[in-house]
Amino acid sequence: MGKEIQKEAFERLLSIMDRLREECPWDRKQTFDSLKKNTIEETFELIEAIDEKHYSQIREELGDLLLHIVFYAKLGEEIKEFDITDVANGISDKLIARHPHIFGDVKAETAEEVLENWEKLKLKEKKGKKVLSGVPKALPAMIKAMRVQEKVRGVGFDWDKREQVWDKVKEEIAELEHELKAHDTAKIENEFGDVFFSLINAARLYDVDPEDALQKTVKKFIRRFNYLEQETIAKGQSLKEMSLDEMNEIWEQAKQFDENK
Repeated sequence: MGKEIQKEAFERLLSIMDRLREECPWDRKQTFDSLKKNTIEETFELIEAIDEKHYSQIREELGDLLLHIVFYAKLGEEIKEFDITDVANGISDKLIARHPHIFGDVKAETAEEVLENWEKLKLKEKKGKKVLSGVPKALPAMIKAMRVQEKVRGVGFDWDKREQVWDKVKEEIAELEHELKAHDTAKIENEFGDVFFSLINAARLYDVDPEDALQKTVKKFIRRFNYLEQETIAKGQSLKEMSLDEMNEIWEQAKQFDENK
């Protein structure tokens, strides 16, 4: 697709946004705060489409997110704080500054080196701010844990060898087991958190996205449980009336069916 066609498409969207803001009662009513929840919802819908590899849906959800970006920029323009030009130029300037291995003379031959340079450059740009100050408080806990671990890695706070993380995982599990025997509810919660954090750290070191891994496991569980439920109904039985051994027998069938698909 030519650059001119892309430009025309974007200008069309901006023109539509201008008109909606002037003429549509709902669009006129919106504010930064009122749009937040919708933006979060659209983001999760995009993630779901990506997970399912529904490319037509990905395209649609990207459009919904782009609308939100244009909408926020329009609101910024109305209060004379920023506009879409400022937004586009801002991210362009940031990309150039944070990719000196492309636009400068810095060398970075691996993705890991690029990430480390990125975090160091961010610290220089935000001189005086703490390493973890840029981690959004509202992030879901698992994503926040990953971002925290990535940021401290950027300043060298990480394992020398990734295999070392397993000693930490085992240590945290042992501490959890100790608190479970002591029946201390508050400490049990803390130790569960430490176990999760250490496992997320291990996943990061082995280039596994823990969110993706858990999502796949949950989907797998749902598929297998649905099989269990369908087979139970087909036999004229009820899950509530079955023993655990009877359910486990069908569960094993579900696993085999799932693995052979």
